[in-house]
Amino acid sequence: MEKFRALLVSKTETGQSVDFTHLSEDDLMPGDVTINVSHSSVNYKDGLAITGKSPVIRKYPLIPGIDLAGTVKSSTHKEWRAGDHVVLGGWGVGEGHHGGYAEVARVNGDWLVPLPKSFSTADAMAIGVAGYTSMLCVMALEEQGVTPAQGEILVTGAAGGVGTVAIALLSKLGYTVVASTGRMEEEAFLKSLGASTVINRAELNTPVKALAKTRWAGAIDSVGSTTLANVISQIIPEGAVAACGLAQGMDLPTSVAPFILRGVRLIGINSVTTPQPRRRAAWARLERDLDLEKLHSLTTHVKLDDVPRIAADIVEGKIRGRVVVDIR
Repeated sequence: MEKFRALLVSKTETGQSVDFTHLSEDDLMPGDVTINVSHSSVNYKDGLAITGKSPVIRKYPLIPGIDLAGTVKSSTHKEWRAGDHVVLGGWGVGEGHHGGYAEVARVNGDWLVPLPKSFSTADAMAIGVAGYTSMLCVMALEEQGVTPAQGEILVTGAAGGVGTVAIALLSKLGYTVVASTGRMEEEAFLKSLGASTVINRAELNTPVKALAKTRWAGAIDSVGSTTLANVISQIIPEGAVAACGLAQGMDLPTSVAPFILRGVRLIGINSVTTPQPRRRAAWARLERDLDLEKLHSLTTHVKLDDVPRIAADIVEGKIRGRVVVDIR
């Protein structure tokens, strides 16, 4: 049987090993759709999985990579046929099921969405799980009634994958965006994406007050912990926060005060098992509302061989924007 190249993470006595290898389709996990993978990307969760900094991987050995795009090679699923262009992100891929860092993947066809007509597979992975999560956050704020007229929208972790796409989306939709980052040298870059103001993340890493001076009509947070608690305390009455990440930590040292005295709403964003109707709606919105020129400006391309290095860098906060992996 024909061999294909893959990145494989294996369990060892002292932790885990990360190796490039050649596998056959017999080595893949069960699924009803086999895909020739053209592109994947490096998300923060991928960085945690490959470096072992967090117990993301639940089954060894595993091909990591929580998203992928490519062409259906074969299918017994009712919706997909050979030659279809598809996108996958979430559903435990790259965590408990072999993921995108291989030339071939076999998955459950129910996890797939069609590649939007305006996007190449490279574009889809420039968006990837991070950008798709950004769209879910924007949709959540809209559904909570947060409008451009109500005030500024804060984006934390602004130089990362979620943050950069969120800035591009919000600015195109007419929102005034404030970007929070620990890398003030990226100020010009963040403003080129649509941020009106850039603040140092240190402003949000101070002791948390139950109710601080209001500043933001809404926020998209990928950081968590003290940062998210400070953001919540500064949201205007009836404003909302979409929370989707934990780069700073899983804890949340807040109080009930913002919720019961200001009516602040905290919306959790789960991009992993989002039902298909909402998942497809998010991709349709991305096709409509994301400026491809901005997307390309925040994206870099690497090869499969580069993934372990990039994984370490993304965990250390050294990567800006999105990183697409050209698998083939």
